[in-house]
Amino acid sequence: MKAILVDDEQLALDFLEHQLEKVGGVEIVGKYNNLKFYYDGNQALLDAIDVIFLDIEMPEMSGLELAERFLESNPTLSVVFVTAYNEYAVQAFTLNALDYLQKPVQVDRLQQTVKRITKMKQGSSEDVQINGNYLGIKVCNELAFQTMEYNDQTFQFRTAKAQELFLYLLQHSERTVRKAELIELLWPDFDEERALPQLYTAIYHIRKILQPYREFIGINNNHGGYRLWTNNISMDIVLWESRIKAAPPMTIENIQEYEIYMELYTGAYLGSYDYDWAEAEQHRLEQLWVKTASQMAMVYGQNGQLEKAVDWYVGICTIRPEDEDSQFSLMKAYANQGLGILVNHQYKQLKKALEELGLGISETIENWYVEYTK
Repeated sequence: MKAILVDDEQLALDFLEHQLEKVGGVEIVGKYNNLKFYYDGNQALLDAIDVIFLDIEMPEMSGLELAERFLESNPTLSVVFVTAYNEYAVQAFTLNALDYLQKPVQVDRLQQTVKRITKMKQGSSEDVQINGNYLGIKVCNELAFQTMEYNDQTFQFRTAKAQELFLYLLQHSERTVRKAELIELLWPDFDEERALPQLYTAIYHIRKILQPYREFIGINNNHGGYRLWTNNISMDIVLWESRIKAAPPMTIENIQEYEIYMELYTGAYLGSYDYDWAEAEQHRLEQLWVKTASQMAMVYGQNGQLEKAVDWYVGICTIRPEDEDSQFSLMKAYANQGLGILVNHQYKQLKKALEELGLGISETIENWYVEYTK
């Protein structure tokens, strides 16, 4: 097992090296009392090591932030925090560092840590490796990944904030999102000193989740913020929108193509989550779905395929019960089939939905319904 030691106190470095030599099984390939090795961009060193023993209180940069940057370069790296301050213990474990050691480091605690690292490294060799040349990402309803070997892999994020952070970065993957923006979004009641460790923690967990897919998706530090990058991915909602917009004008002859395309839309964009920042995108995409579904219902109806028209109108009214045009079309379709009970049901559904919005049914629909019930 190869390790580097980082501490601004030379005596602490020498003592930790001495204790590790007593434990055995650890090859120390570098000791650093400043961050010059990091600023010099020594990537080969970070790639070659298994673990970093890191002091939290560094004068140039917080050890929490430094750990997060190391893990960007090498997601398989284990981090062990070494510090004299108890107040950092909770933050260190929240960051899911492999261990937390308090100075002066005792041999028995160090032995436990080395055993834990060894066990974890042995387990990581059995991790599933993702093969194939693309990654599918589903964001209709809830997040899931699809690969050639596995379908619909959902994730248990360590915290709800980490999940929301990932999805926010995914939505804004074309730009660098500044840390201040993320703090304002996710931790608005925290000052920067309290919020930054939370942000580093969340980024760390996201990177661990994305590690099996590192050829296709990842997160980079970029000018005071983060940018989520993708490579050879296919996102269900993006694919659906592009297919719909590129399709030729709808006719009864090509409507089956639209049927296939509409199967890609399996639910509202991030519909399982309650994110205020996603509402505008949800509404925009839902509007496109409703517009397309309305066209399909109309084409089917005009060509005598009433049952298929009804199916699409029902779908629209399910997600948009206040949509007067679709509800009215559905009521007339039911009336043509002699299904008076369903006409009454749709009328009551529309009336209730509009009343909840403080609106009334349009005069045209009201007059039609009165005449129908006569």
